[in-house]
Amino acid sequence: MKKILIDTDVILDFFFDRKPFSDNLATILSLCEQGLLEGFITPVIISNTYYLLRRTAKHEKVIEKIKLLLTITHVLQMDRLVIEKALNSEFKDFEDALQNFAAINYGEIEVIVTRNVKDYKKSEIGVLTPESFVNLINA
Repeated sequence: MKKILIDTDVILDFFFDRKPFSDNLATILSLCEQGLLEGFITPVIISNTYYLLRRTAKHEKVIEKIKLLLTITHVLQMDRLVIEKALNSEFKDFEDALQNFAAINYGEIEVIVTRNVKDYKKSEIGVLTPESFVNLINA
């Protein structure tokens, strides 16, 4: 079963229903819910998602959405090693570096799904847009 890291921007596309981007994540999350795919997120993704959703919705509603997300995804661990690798990396974006090294540290993530592919150009892990990933699994 494929194991993927789903980046913040993609999660936000889904929650804010940003068309046409949200449709691809709906497909991906459906596959996770069915057990045909394992989706992973990080504590940073949860924190960022909460912060950005909280600007437009009440705390209780945002918490409800995050709890729903946690029923169909797994959360990668972030520890000192992940942080140090991110700090010492050539990534331009620290948040993306944290995500990348949490995925590498886990050891089984095959693809990072993001619309910001260029931000992960230093990654050892494959990086695909949600659209490319859905096309790949449908091929």
